[in-house]
Amino acid sequence: MRTEINTLGEFGLIERIASNFPLQKNTSKKGIADDAAVIEIEKDKQLLVSTDMLVEGIHFDLSYTPLKHLGYKAVSVNISDIAAMNGIPHQITVSLALSNRFSVEAVDEFYEGVKFACQDYGIDLVGGDTTSSPKGLVISITALGQAKPEKIIYRNTAQKGDVLCVTGDLGAAFVGLQILEREKRVFIDAPEAQPKLDNVEHVVERQLKPKARMDIIYELEEKGILPTSMMDISDGLASEIHHICHQSKVGAMIYEKNIPIDEQTAVTAAEELKLSPLTCALNGGEDYELLFTIKQEDLEKIEKIVDVHLIGYIHEAEKGVKVAMNSEQLMDIKAQGWNHFDENE
Repeated sequence: MRTEINTLGEFGLIERIASNFPLQKNTSKKGIADDAAVIEIEKDKQLLVSTDMLVEGIHFDLSYTPLKHLGYKAVSVNISDIAAMNGIPHQITVSLALSNRFSVEAVDEFYEGVKFACQDYGIDLVGGDTTSSPKGLVISITALGQAKPEKIIYRNTAQKGDVLCVTGDLGAAFVGLQILEREKRVFIDAPEAQPKLDNVEHVVERQLKPKARMDIIYELEEKGILPTSMMDISDGLASEIHHICHQSKVGAMIYEKNIPIDEQTAVTAAEELKLSPLTCALNGGEDYELLFTIKQEDLEKIEKIVDVHLIGYIHEAEKGVKVAMNSEQLMDIKAQGWNHFDENE
């Protein structure tokens, strides 16, 4: 009997693997199924470890992705996982598999982006590996961070009555990807055509050069706010809300009017791409903003952080995961984020 991986999806596959590997060491505090693993190194200090892989043709397209931007993004998506655990990043390792179409100068350009990211996040590149690839480019980065045990935030600790918050704005990275894909198709049909990227700088940058929200982690600490659960938004708001609710055994209510969507994202999605901005925000992915819950007693504190938006609250699991539309209609939120193993991808 053969089971296709796409019948499980990425998270179904992760759960299947995790179920066969119970933790055996006392120093392994958290294994598979969160943004990062947690390993005890001292009684008052724990190590956070996150690994992410980017594959050419699946996660990025070099026809419109500058190698310098790719290097920066590859680091950011890993640092975002450390931020999602409320940790502070310290080091990264970078491993590359390269086909013979890549020159030394191309590798230098990629690492220039890695260097800028290391400077931005205050981290060190401490190792990695390089090998050959029969086709294209494969990137694997491991990020190492630290946090005190009582400061680490997990996905499975949201509670009824908690307030749901997101940082920044949502849907921009997905809209940026659609614009870049559109311009690629135009170029293929008419190589002499100039790309039309006026007035879409924000969405394109959000796709090509996302930033991990370490600034929010520092602000939460400064304001004395300890979220009750947290994760980053890589597969879309809807998908991530479902992950928190599933692991915390709760439900959630969010409000369409409170979901932060940048004006450029909304206009570009609706007028140029004929897409619903709300759908882009819920299911687009790759925003790398933070989704977290706080206790109601922290509401006054959180309102002092400019780039945090209150979008809803946590309720009982039996009430489901819902969105209250501007039309006053109540709808189920379906997790329709990108499936890495979709046969149609």
